[in-house]
Amino acid sequence: MAKTLILIGIVLIAIGTAWLLAEKLGFGQLPGDIVIKRGNVQIYIPVMTSIIISIALSLLLWLFSR
Repeated sequence: MAKTLILIGIVLIAIGTAWLLAEKLGFGQLPGDIVIKRGNVQIYIPVMTSIIISIALSLLLWLFSR
């Protein structure tokens, strides 16, 4: 159980670091992403970012399954 928790922690740290690096590279502000600003409310729908992440994960899983 302890090894599993440590592994989950390491994975979460890696995801957080990748997230910060991706923001610096421009992910999260791609042309297909939708941002709605009205008064004090801001709604962000990352359509294009989600598509790119989905394609990348699909390719990785396909490569590892072979």
